[in-house]
Amino acid sequence: MIELSHLVKRFGELVAVQDLSLRIPPGEFFALLGPNAAGKTTTIKVLVGLIKPTAGTAHVAGFDVQAQPLEARRRLAYVPDFPFLYDKLTPWEFLRFTGQLFRMAETRIERETSALVARFNLEPYLGQPIEGLSHGTRQRVAIVSALLHAPEVIVLDEPMVGLDPHHARVLKDILKERSRAGMTVFISTHQLSIAEEMADRIGIMHQGRLIAIGTGEELRRLSGTAGALEEAFLALTAAERPPAPGLVATAP
Repeated sequence: MIELSHLVKRFGELVAVQDLSLRIPPGEFFALLGPNAAGKTTTIKVLVGLIKPTAGTAHVAGFDVQAQPLEARRRLAYVPDFPFLYDKLTPWEFLRFTGQLFRMAETRIERETSALVARFNLEPYLGQPIEGLSHGTRQRVAIVSALLHAPEVIVLDEPMVGLDPHHARVLKDILKERSRAGMTVFISTHQLSIAEEMADRIGIMHQGRLIAIGTGEELRRLSGTAGALEEAFLALTAAERPPAPGLVATAP
């Protein structure tokens, strides 16, 4: 459902992403971890079509993100770390606008919006201008707008930032429910507990490279640690190291 092939992204002399290859099948919950400036957000921006790769390709649901952008984006939803919303609109107006962009029927927009708004407790805010909402409330609006059209793939960059524990739990539950129903989830986060709790597989980026990929247990084995995922992460990213045979692969 997601395929990155020999992806490279340079910004002048800086190589932000180096020869990254990754395949994620339908319905997988995949978490991408890495220190600051590891290349995670750059990888995501290439994947969702916001920036062009220097080399390599990105495919979503079989469509090349650069060559077939509309087909890829019809099947995709993206929640960035700092979502852009139209501040002068109300949440209801913004959600309706989002549904119309995806050519949803009005009855479906109302049905899906009502169900998601209820789960994220957004009813009191639907008629208020977005510019007056708190960061956490704006984040909930962005997440609902991403889920509205039932995407085949959802990409989230630090989605828990700004969410209180209750709504973080709601988001976790919805992502797991939809993943089990076939939606592919790609999440980048610094919260290792989320990756350990939710992900089917975890990838670790360091210095622009995907240095390890596997289950939590496989990452512990690779790092030579036996405790929490944090120990494995710190050991693997302590210094630059080559990919480990068998744990960095293009196939799930």
